[in-house]
Amino acid sequence: MDTGPKKRKAGPEQRDGGNRKRSKGKQKWTMPGAEARGIQPGDVGIWVTCAMNKEAPSVADLRNLFEKYASQLYKDASTAEAAEGEESGASDVDIESEIKKEVEGIRKPKVEPLFKNVKLSGQCLIFFKTRSPVEPVSFLHKICQDTADGVEHQRCRFVKRLTPLSAIGKVAGSGLKDIATQVLAPHFHAPEQSGKKFAIRVNIRNNKQISRDEIIQQVASLVGKGHKVDLSGYDLLILVEVYQSLVGMSVVGSDYDSLKKYNLAELRDNTITKDQKEVPEG
Repeated sequence: MDTGPKKRKAGPEQRDGGNRKRSKGKQKWTMPGAEARGIQPGDVGIWVTCAMNKEAPSVADLRNLFEKYASQLYKDASTAEAAEGEESGASDVDIESEIKKEVEGIRKPKVEPLFKNVKLSGQCLIFFKTRSPVEPVSFLHKICQDTADGVEHQRCRFVKRLTPLSAIGKVAGSGLKDIATQVLAPHFHAPEQSGKKFAIRVNIRNNKQISRDEIIQQVASLVGKGHKVDLSGYDLLILVEVYQSLVGMSVVGSDYDSLKKYNLAELRDNTITKDQKEVPEG
């Protein structure tokens, strides 16, 4: 007979306790498919700030808003995307037809969505990658102008500033120069575009490798000759967004400040204030 000390069986909590301790802090929620890959050099898109801890509802609200405007501005692209979704979601009792559809679906290239959310590590930050035919600057200008004119958007109450990014690259090396050359050329480098008044505004997040002054000096040098800096009376405003190791850039028009720097919350509040002032006293 075994008279040695008996080992006590570990309870359920004890058995997985070690695993819990080891995995604590290492579990990471990821988005499915391509949405988990992060922002990449070469991307084009829309940078968004929102209220604290309201990223998830803001993403859903913005997706609805963007798709609504895309259906108005880019009908052909939106129709193709909708047709893809309807075809993949349709049900058919005929099993053979279903199998045939699946095989054809594998062979046929998927329609890339016009707007793809990319999960970011920072709080209050959202990024939507866009594809052609969406042009972020004109697209956001339309949304913000409509908001200023009193068009009410359902929800979106936690959304703040929208920033278009016409090109994205690495901050290091020649990345800033490359995207600046690409973005600035259509606005400053043609013979008929001389004599422009411009300003540069830089926003840096989670990057200590480059300073605001360095960026302004480099971008200003790439604007070219024949143009003049005017911080308040600009014809064109160059927006530069630095996030970690990436830099994005776009050029917006002279109404950027009057459109509350593309801040949906401020545009909406401003519209409400105007309406209240216009209501006659009883």
